[in-house]
Amino acid sequence: MRFGARLALAVITLAVTATACGTPQDSGSRSQTTADCAPYARYAKHPGTEVTVYAENRDREADLFEETWADFADCTGIDVRYEGDGEFEAQIQLRVDGGSAPDLAFFPQPGLLERFARAGRLKPVSAGVAALAKQGWSADWNGYATVDGTLYGTPLVANVKSFVWYSPKFFRDKGLSVPRTWTELMAVTEKAAASGVKPWCAGIESAEATGWPVTDWIEDVLLRQQGTDVYDQWVTHKIPFNDPRVIEAMDTVGSILKNDRYANGGFGPARSMASISFQEAGTPVLSGDCAMHRQASFYADMWPEGTEIGPDDDVYTFLLPGVDAASRPVLGGGVFTAAFADRPEVRAFQEYLASADFANARMKKGPFVSANKGVDPANAATPVDRLSIQLLQDPRTQFRFDGSDLMPASVGVGTFWRGAVDWIGGAGTRQVADSIERSWPSH
Repeated sequence: MRFGARLALAVITLAVTATACGTPQDSGSRSQTTADCAPYARYAKHPGTEVTVYAENRDREADLFEETWADFADCTGIDVRYEGDGEFEAQIQLRVDGGSAPDLAFFPQPGLLERFARAGRLKPVSAGVAALAKQGWSADWNGYATVDGTLYGTPLVANVKSFVWYSPKFFRDKGLSVPRTWTELMAVTEKAAASGVKPWCAGIESAEATGWPVTDWIEDVLLRQQGTDVYDQWVTHKIPFNDPRVIEAMDTVGSILKNDRYANGGFGPARSMASISFQEAGTPVLSGDCAMHRQASFYADMWPEGTEIGPDDDVYTFLLPGVDAASRPVLGGGVFTAAFADRPEVRAFQEYLASADFANARMKKGPFVSANKGVDPANAATPVDRLSIQLLQDPRTQFRFDGSDLMPASVGVGTFWRGAVDWIGGAGTRQVADSIERSWPSH
């Protein structure tokens, strides 16, 4: 998703297809439960109540969410009705304006959450949720869901975006070493190209969200070249979008993604990435037609079934290097739970979703990353998830949230995404950056 925002996977069954098309599913309507209800006593009983949840997670990702909160639903009597929609960003505004807001929504962009909070549509979190937020997350993470000093949501999912996926066997066969600096990364890139293999593969098609993988690249490189202070100033528009330092980062990315010698391995010329879905973009790594694919931790769930992930397996990852081996800037993203309703059962479910118990339970069921301090990396489903959690919990990590998700929605998920597509299609760096700068809201 953007967060995991983009976790739509292959359709598995007819029932899953129904979920993908937006059909609500019933998580709590069982005739009886065999669950141990002691862990859920704190949430009290709410028999005969219903909580509606709207998000963009579909298919297997939706199933895993529902499996995780099934015991909560059974033990509390709350009928949790989940609906996944691949066009969440576009449809949530229409639903709210039309008087059919869900009780809870999973927001993949803090900027979008902020828009509804400022419009008075979201409910501030309860005291119980606020206490869990302070206990479970850093001030930075809580700040992403805080508007004018009021907390409106809590992180649900986290992801590390600064990963480069590669085949350990391919690297061994080609005599390539995992790079520790940006200079070493470009040396690996050139060596792969000289061997006759295009070093990078990418895909930026993502339905209504097409373009976001390019914006992630730009943000990652800016963070590495200029550091956290300049990055923060850019995201908050204290420096213009078309600042020379941003232009430099875009041109650096362009030297890779717009270069037919370096991209698009396994698919065609560099511009082919505009028509390749982000879900399939990394697959040429498995066939040896591409050396590297920069994509987030959640991509672990998108490799073909049976793909083994690990340092000696089919695919693994390394952190996109910084200027030197000691720096560890990490770009990441996340999804936030926020409420449009303030009923007791809604508060109870929101509190459960904010707990480390939920995060640990969800991790045990399949690929999932949480920035909650209470999660145990040992519960991670994959080595990459474990690495992600360790990075998020490491005080040395220079973590920054995805810039386009923090910018005003009209820019971050609007002109920036669209501009990225134009740029990959051949538009000039300055032309695109100037256009995005002009689109920034004046107030």
